Amino acid sequence: MTALRIDWGAPWLAPLRGLRPHIERADWRVALSAEARCRGVTTAQGLPIEFVAADDAGGTAYETHIAATGRVPTRDNAHDLFNALVWLTFPAAKAALNARQAAELARDGVRSRRGPVRDAATLIDESGLLLAATEEACAALMRLDWPWLFGAQRARWGSEWTPFAFGHAMIEKLLAPYKGLTAVVVCLPLADATVAHIDRAAAQWVQRTALAPPLLAHLPVLGVPGWWPANDTPAFYADTAVFRVARSRAGGAREALRQ
Repeated sequence: MTALRIDWGAPWLAPLRGLRPHIERADWRVALSAEARCRGVTTAQGLPIEFVAADDAGGTAYETHIAATGRVPTRDNAHDLFNALVWLTFPAAKAALNARQAAELARDGVRSRRGPVRDAATLIDESGLLLAATEEACAALMRLDWPWLFGAQRARWGSEWTPFAFGHAMIEKLLAPYKGLTAVVVCLPLADATVAHIDRAAAQWVQRTALAPPLLAHLPVLGVPGWWPANDTPAFYADTAVFRVARSRAGGAREALRQ
């Protein structure tokens, strides 16, 4: 893991930064498992989380195995490393997602298609961004109102509105950032949220909310103010291939041009 080129100064890694010494140990799984015990990280059923060899689950479904044993199969790669770091940083949210997935698997078994709940849970787990914001910000995300979010309300990012990178696949992709990288957003009405606050709120949201991919908001990650120098320029957001316009707004714009 020490060979990975991780820019620990990147703003999206701020919540994970304190774990850096553990991944520089000879056996980082053992080190992170020990840290998980120190932090009291458990499954939703209260089983201590431990990061183990990739083949630990055998033929059992991954999420079922974690829920039943607390043992997280972990490969020696960046993807699974970031998964472990997110477990330590957002333990309640990770446990809630695992429990939701495990419940679906217990009811339906492993099918060729996951179904809407598991699809949405997987998207959040892999590509999620937790956003502590206001109801108006959450609504603006759903209607893709980028001028309002990143123009008129830009100053609220990093103070009143706080983003937290959560999806481990997304964090892995941010090792080599690109403009089109997009997160699914769990937007929660919180003010001045800490990591612990957003973790608890996200866990409650996962437990109570109807889950399906069409219900999730999306956000191009490098558009977050303060996360990428190029977005200081308004022209950054003019790329409609990335910052897409909602169909109703696009239709209105076309109608205005015809008049």
